[in-house]
Amino acid sequence: MPQLPAPEYPAGVRQRLEPDAREIISRYPDSRSALLPLLHLVQAEEGYVTRTGVRFCAELLDLTTAEVTAVVTFYSMYRRGPSGEYQVGVCTNTLCAVMGGDAIFDELRQHLGVGNGETTEDGKVTLEHIECNAACDFAPVVMVNWEFFDNQTPGSAKRLVDDLRAGRTVEPTRGAPLCTYKETSRILAGFPDRRPGAVEASGGAGPASLAGLRLHKGEAPPARVVSPRREPPHDEPPQPGAEHLSSHDAPMETSASDADHPSGRPEGEEGE
Repeated sequence: MPQLPAPEYPAGVRQRLEPDAREIISRYPDSRSALLPLLHLVQAEEGYVTRTGVRFCAELLDLTTAEVTAVVTFYSMYRRGPSGEYQVGVCTNTLCAVMGGDAIFDELRQHLGVGNGETTEDGKVTLEHIECNAACDFAPVVMVNWEFFDNQTPGSAKRLVDDLRAGRTVEPTRGAPLCTYKETSRILAGFPDRRPGAVEASGGAGPASLAGLRLHKGEAPPARVVSPRREPPHDEPPQPGAEHLSSHDAPMETSASDADHPSGRPEGEEGE
């Protein structure tokens, strides 16, 4: 049975959305290039991309609804069903997982009573796995509507979602103040971020990522590199950890130092 056409936005909603959509389209030499931010705009309306939103984008960009749907279903940043006011993402990529991300996700799943991509009954929190967000210095990382909450533990993550559900003020570790998912979607559509302090806010890199920059600027002493096969000078103090060399770092016997296994031409092989 063929699917019925998607309904249109009510006249009042369309009248409000269309000027914003036209502004987005005007930023691009090819109107089709405006599709991604336009999808964020319609997502800001209802918290996810509805069939009505797809129809709206298709009509303004002279695309088919199939073409728009193909983009919506390709990118995970677009929701295709109702979701929470706060998208709580737990990074479970390698480093965050090793540092406790998997444990945090499991604790939150049990604490909230939801699975991956599911929303709490009160509509406040959607829990999900997220991919690396380039914050490995601060692992394990939890993100709420794409704002950073660094160095989390299962306990701190549970307090975080409890505060979100209770309507208490929650401040990200760094970056801009927290806002709702709909507000985040409108910002991603390319409209000014009106949050107090948002313009001045900066995510910033962590100490490990900045170590090379500090060395380049001469702000930190250079690392001391010593060959494991070289004896340190007698007046040179031993390096911390030198007595705990790994099997890869410890001095290895060579043909020059191992009399029982000298190197040489295999027996019976003639020289050139």
